[in-house]
Amino acid sequence: MTVPMERVAGRILSIRGHRVILDADLAELYGVTTFHLNEAVKRNRTRFPEDFMFQMTAEEFTALKSQFAISKPGRGGRRTNPYVFTEKGVAMLSSVLNSERAVQVNIARRKWNWSQNATGSLA
Repeated sequence: MTVPMERVAGRILSIRGHRVILDADLAELYGVTTFHLNEAVKRNRTRFPEDFMFQMTAEEFTALKSQFAISKPGRGGRRTNPYVFTEKGVAMLSSVLNSERAVQVNIARRKWNWSQNATGSLA
Protein backbone atom coordinates (compact mmCIF):
# COMPACT_ATOMS: atom_id res chain seq x y z
CA MET A 1 0.00 0.00 0.00
CA THR A 2 1.31 3.44 -0.86
CA VAL A 3 0.00 6.81 0.20
CA PRO A 4 -0.50 9.04 -2.87
CA MET A 5 1.17 12.44 -2.62
CA GLU A 6 -1.98 14.22 -3.78
CA ARG A 7 -3.87 12.82 -0.75
CA VAL A 8 -1.39 14.52 1.54
CA ALA A 9 -0.30 17.66 -0.28
CA GLY A 10 -3.58 19.51 0.25
CA ARG A 11 -3.75 18.61 3.93
CA ILE A 12 -0.60 20.29 5.17
CA LEU A 13 -1.50 23.53 6.95
CA SER A 14 0.58 26.30 8.45
CA ILE A 15 -0.40 27.02 12.06
CA ARG A 16 1.71 28.97 14.56
CA GLY A 17 4.60 28.89 12.14
CA HIS A 18 4.56 25.07 11.91
CA ARG A 19 3.60 22.88 8.97
CA VAL A 20 1.02 20.49 10.39
CA ILE A 21 -1.72 17.99 9.50
CA LEU A 22 -5.04 17.73 11.36
CA ASP A 23 -5.72 14.66 13.50
CA ALA A 24 -8.80 13.80 11.41
CA ASP A 25 -6.80 13.87 8.17
CA LEU A 26 -4.10 11.66 9.69
CA ALA A 27 -6.70 9.25 11.03
CA GLU A 28 -8.05 8.86 7.51
CA LEU A 29 -4.56 8.22 6.13
CA TYR A 30 -3.83 5.67 8.87
CA GLY A 31 -7.21 3.97 8.42
CA VAL A 32 -8.38 4.56 12.01
CA THR A 33 -10.98 6.81 13.60
CA THR A 34 -9.95 10.21 14.93
CA PHE A 35 -11.00 9.00 18.38
CA HIS A 36 -8.70 5.96 18.13
CA LEU A 37 -5.78 8.09 16.94
CA ASN A 38 -6.20 10.60 19.77
CA GLU A 39 -6.61 7.82 22.36
CA ALA A 40 -3.31 6.28 21.21
CA VAL A 41 -1.68 9.68 21.62
CA LYS A 42 -3.15 10.14 25.11
CA ARG A 43 -1.82 6.73 26.19
CA ASN A 44 1.64 7.76 24.95
CA ARG A 45 1.57 11.48 25.80
CA THR A 46 5.25 11.66 26.78
CA ARG A 47 6.19 10.74 23.20
CA PHE A 48 4.48 13.86 21.83
CA PRO A 49 6.14 17.08 23.04
CA GLU A 50 4.88 20.47 21.83
CA ASP A 51 7.08 20.41 18.71
CA PHE A 52 5.46 17.09 17.66
CA MET A 53 1.80 18.08 18.19
CA PHE A 54 -0.43 20.64 19.84
CA GLN A 55 -4.11 21.36 20.23
CA MET A 56 -5.57 24.21 18.22
CA THR A 57 -7.14 27.08 20.15
CA ALA A 58 -10.82 27.87 19.73
CA GLU A 59 -9.88 30.92 17.65
CA GLU A 60 -7.62 28.88 15.35
CA PHE A 61 -10.30 26.23 14.91
CA THR A 62 -12.95 28.86 14.13
CA ALA A 63 -10.66 30.42 11.52
CA LEU A 64 -10.00 26.98 10.03
CA LYS A 65 -13.71 26.19 9.84
CA SER A 66 -14.31 29.45 8.00
CA GLN A 67 -11.62 28.53 5.42
CA PHE A 68 -12.68 24.92 4.87
CA ALA A 69 -15.88 22.92 5.00
CA ILE A 70 -15.74 21.40 8.48
CA SER A 71 -18.93 20.18 10.13
CA LYS A 72 -20.80 22.38 12.55
CA PRO A 73 -21.31 21.42 16.22
CA GLY A 74 -24.55 19.58 16.90
CA ARG A 75 -24.48 17.75 13.57
CA GLY A 76 -22.15 14.93 14.48
CA GLY A 77 -19.09 17.17 14.26
CA ARG A 78 -16.21 17.73 16.64
CA ARG A 79 -16.80 18.60 20.25
CA THR A 80 -13.19 19.53 20.99
CA ASN A 81 -10.55 21.53 19.18
CA PRO A 82 -8.45 19.32 16.92
CA TYR A 83 -4.89 18.29 17.51
CA VAL A 84 -2.37 18.98 14.78
CA PHE A 85 0.84 17.06 14.14
CA THR A 86 4.17 18.24 12.77
CA GLU A 87 6.32 15.99 10.61
CA LYS A 88 8.00 14.64 13.77
CA GLY A 89 4.60 13.91 15.27
CA VAL A 90 3.49 12.02 12.18
CA ALA A 91 6.60 9.85 12.44
CA MET A 92 5.90 9.15 16.12
CA LEU A 93 2.28 8.23 15.35
CA SER A 94 3.56 5.40 13.21
CA SER A 95 5.22 3.83 16.24
CA VAL A 96 2.25 4.18 18.61
CA LEU A 97 -0.37 2.99 16.11
CA ASN A 98 1.77 -0.05 15.29
CA SER A 99 0.18 -1.33 12.09
CA GLU A 100 1.40 -2.11 8.59
CA ARG A 101 -0.50 0.90 7.27
CA ALA A 102 1.21 3.12 9.84
CA VAL A 103 4.58 1.89 8.62
CA GLN A 104 3.61 2.70 5.02
CA VAL A 105 2.42 6.20 5.99
CA ASN A 106 5.73 6.78 7.78
CA ILE A 107 7.69 5.69 4.71
CA ALA A 108 5.59 7.96 2.47
CA ARG A 109 5.98 10.84 4.95
CA ARG A 110 9.62 11.21 3.94
CA LYS A 111 8.50 12.26 0.45
CA TRP A 112 5.93 14.85 1.55
CA ASN A 113 7.06 18.37 0.95
CA TRP A 114 6.58 19.98 4.36
CA SER A 115 8.53 23.11 3.48
CA GLN A 116 6.49 24.18 0.45
CA ASN A 117 3.07 25.73 0.09
CA ALA A 118 0.69 24.82 2.85
CA THR A 119 -3.02 24.78 2.02
CA GLY A 120 -4.06 27.17 4.74
CA SER A 121 -2.19 29.53 6.97
CA LEU A 122 -3.20 30.51 10.47
CA ALA A 123 -0.44 32.70 11.85
